[in-house]
Amino acid sequence: MSAPPIINGKEIFDLLHDDLAALEREFGHDTVSDVRAITEIGEYLRAGGGKRIRPALLFLSSKLFNYQGRGAVRLGAVVEIIHTATLVHDDIIDEALTRRGRPAANTQWGNSKCVLAGDWLYMQAFKVAVQERNFRILDALIELTQQMVEGELLQMEKLGRSITLNEYFDLIYRKTACLFSVCMRLGAILGGATPAEEQALAQYGHDLGMAFQIVDDVLDLTASEDVLGKPVASDLREGKATMAVIHSLERCTPEERLKIETILRERSFNGVTHPQILEILERYDSLDAATARATRYAESAQQALSIFPESEIKRALLWAPEFVISRDK
Repeated sequence: MSAPPIINGKEIFDLLHDDLAALEREFGHDTVSDVRAITEIGEYLRAGGGKRIRPALLFLSSKLFNYQGRGAVRLGAVVEIIHTATLVHDDIIDEALTRRGRPAANTQWGNSKCVLAGDWLYMQAFKVAVQERNFRILDALIELTQQMVEGELLQMEKLGRSITLNEYFDLIYRKTACLFSVCMRLGAILGGATPAEEQALAQYGHDLGMAFQIVDDVLDLTASEDVLGKPVASDLREGKATMAVIHSLERCTPEERLKIETILRERSFNGVTHPQILEILERYDSLDAATARATRYAESAQQALSIFPESEIKRALLWAPEFVISRDK
């Protein structure tokens, strides 16, 4: 990675403080329904926090072009609502019990209500987005949601077995990087970017999102439950092969391969422990290989910004890949 730009997380928070405060108000307002269960679920999810990385990227992208309008906050809420809706559906599909250190919404309201609340959130996001009266924005959001749903279906088809690295990269693009990329594009559209500028920011979002998800998958294997806010190695328990696991499967002995594939197939650690799996991953430097790939994506994201002149906003965007690679949760 390059030398860290002269800006840090606190400075970025200060830079976006008013926008993020407005986002919380908009998010809270947009998730109110006449149906009490939807409002309760929406408020529970909003109160669960999260890093708000996606709307923050949209804000920074629009600020590159000195955009001053209300649309950034409105669309920031849209992308956070879409992200929240995907988490609701993901937790139901994965039968998750916790999310961000709290009981998952489906454990509180049941799967049926949460599926419908997730659907309502998707539709509400589009209802809010329509207020921009911009077909390019709607096209980007429609393509995004189709990609994300297709990605979830593809992942379900591949559960319980090993997959190739190319399949993995396609999945994490749909799962994470696509939304990061669209956030950057939306900010560029609001700001009146040229096609070249919009494409550069879309590439930045793609590469940052790929790095983010690879690091997330490594942390799932290596961080503590207290830090993660969910059980360690949840991906393996759910039958998902992530990059470090795929890397080891391509190099390990038949006996080691059997251990990993048994966990994926049975979706439990019966007869095999988490430390034993970590030992295999470390033997083949698989965790380091995944981190190295994430670092390359982060560097590529920084390079995509080279067409833009130096500014406080550009320095903030240059810092984001550094944060993604060094984060511990």
